[in-house]
Amino acid sequence: MCLGIPGKLVETYREHDVRMGKVDFSGIRKCVCLEHVPEAQPGDYVLVHVGFALSRLDEAEAARVFAFLEEMDHSAS
Repeated sequence: MCLGIPGKLVETYREHDVRMGKVDFSGIRKCVCLEHVPEAQPGDYVLVHVGFALSRLDEAEAARVFAFLEEMDHSAS
């Protein structure tokens, strides 16, 4: 099983002819490969696993994942 984390796409660009983007993960921005989600645009939420965006999410689904991760964090404490 793998864990994908949602983030908000804030910028897209090409690097060595590969579609890339900057994704915001609650204030931390990381570079992510967008080749698997060519339709993703700034403002969209994407599900990211090891630096690759695997799918787009709507904002409501991203919020559910954030809530679940927050709940897991509180359970671990």
